[in-house]
Amino acid sequence: MRAGPSVLGIVLAGGEGKRLMPLTADRAKPAVTFGGTYRLVDFVLSNLVNADILRICVLTQYKSHSLDRHVTTTWRMSSLLGNYVTPVPAQQRLGPRWYLGSADAILQSLNLVHDEQPDYIAVFGADHVYRMDARQMLERHIESGAGVTVAGIKVPRAEASAFGVITPASDGSRVKRFLEKPSDPPGLPDDPTKVFASMGNYLFSTKVLVDALHQDAEDDDSVHDMGGSILPMLTERGAAHVYDFDDNHVPGETQREHGYWRDVGSLDSYYEAHMDLISEQPLFSLYNQRWPMYTHAGHQAPARFVSGGIAGESIVSPGCVIRGQVTGSVLSPGVIVEQGAVVQGSVLHHGVRVGRGAVVRNAILDKNVDVPPGTTIGVNPERDRALYTVSHNGIIALGKGQAVS
Repeated sequence: MRAGPSVLGIVLAGGEGKRLMPLTADRAKPAVTFGGTYRLVDFVLSNLVNADILRICVLTQYKSHSLDRHVTTTWRMSSLLGNYVTPVPAQQRLGPRWYLGSADAILQSLNLVHDEQPDYIAVFGADHVYRMDARQMLERHIESGAGVTVAGIKVPRAEASAFGVITPASDGSRVKRFLEKPSDPPGLPDDPTKVFASMGNYLFSTKVLVDALHQDAEDDDSVHDMGGSILPMLTERGAAHVYDFDDNHVPGETQREHGYWRDVGSLDSYYEAHMDLISEQPLFSLYNQRWPMYTHAGHQAPARFVSGGIAGESIVSPGCVIRGQVTGSVLSPGVIVEQGAVVQGSVLHHGVRVGRGAVVRNAILDKNVDVPPGTTIGVNPERDRALYTVSHNGIIALGKGQAVS
């Protein structure tokens, strides 16, 4: 028998991720590869499972085939104990329409809540890189008596327009105001240069969430979004509290890693988060065995370094064959770097081949890209901009199987 309060995890994984194009041209954002062997969705699922939230529904919609397959084949829990992680595609349960927003996605999936009848519901986003013990947040939620507790992290005020912004009340716990992606929010009283940004992670008392979703559904002017609709509604009622992510302490984390959270919603942030992985003392370590990040990397032989091939300050996954030079990069399984080739500061997904004498710098290459011998990427900026997607910071991105000229 399960001890303590029962918690149902709902992971919102229907995002299209337009700013991550071309990586999301053929898959949902949570299915994008990260850190060599992981998918973005693996981070939220690992955090929930490590926190003993073992009944989890992953709500999917946009180009969800690879995401559904990954969740189904990787995240197999003990059916004997009644635990599960299951993808739940949009089913049009309330009529012939797809999800109108994240709140509508949960509304259309309330059968999951009625089946489980949990005491609390953890509604978490699927596309952030971080470690978090949701049990600590749950304890704070129960102690406060809040209807909803939203996880907040302090970010520079200049970045506030990308997030929901929380203004805490004088007690530091209750939410005084919640603004979705404001252009000019007030700073924190103790540091006007920063704001509390919503991490997109919420803990609800079940009845509060269900009632709020039904009320929101009746509002024709609502955008039916968790941050844009439900949180402002509950804030007006005084039912919303904030949980400071800085108070969360995960077993095995270093002081350098504490409080790490990255919204990898753009090519530049996705790239920078990879660079955080590879230093000698990484900002985010994939090697914390006390709070592991789980995935299924497939069944490949160990990486090989032959013909003088070398790699420095890099992650090299199983199945890779390195005959050339790799520095400051992250390589997914099955990547081949031929003799004389140079890969610098790049992220190469599954099955990428870099031909003999080719050069790849400051690039993200999606699955099965073949770089012909002698070709260069990241050497001639004008040529790269004419041929490929180039981010604001100059990172070159090629989509799945995209031809290299």
